[in-house]
Amino acid sequence: MAAYLLAVCEVTNRAETLKEYQLKSAELIAKHGGKYLVRGPSAGNIEGDFLQGKVVVLSEWSSVDDINAFINGDEYQNNVKHLRDGTGNYHIAIFEGA
Repeated sequence: MAAYLLAVCEVTNRAETLKEYQLKSAELIAKHGGKYLVRGPSAGNIEGDFLQGKVVVLSEWSSVDDINAFINGDEYQNNVKHLRDGTGNYHIAIFEGA
């Protein structure tokens, strides 16, 4: 069953390490079989203001296990995740497909 990784990001510091994080995490996502569906700010808010000024990243995966292998893998945990430290507030969740 398809699974989705959703991140709602409020970037407060566009440090150079954030650019490196974006590149390296994109490489790892592809390596683990994920593909981006959405990666950026909204084209316009329809209702509410929670997403105002936020970036949404939505990726599709073959399974929840594939997402967990990416998120919990040594390469992401030890070499990539820390690159976004101090750059903002991140809300990240896994969803199973309908």
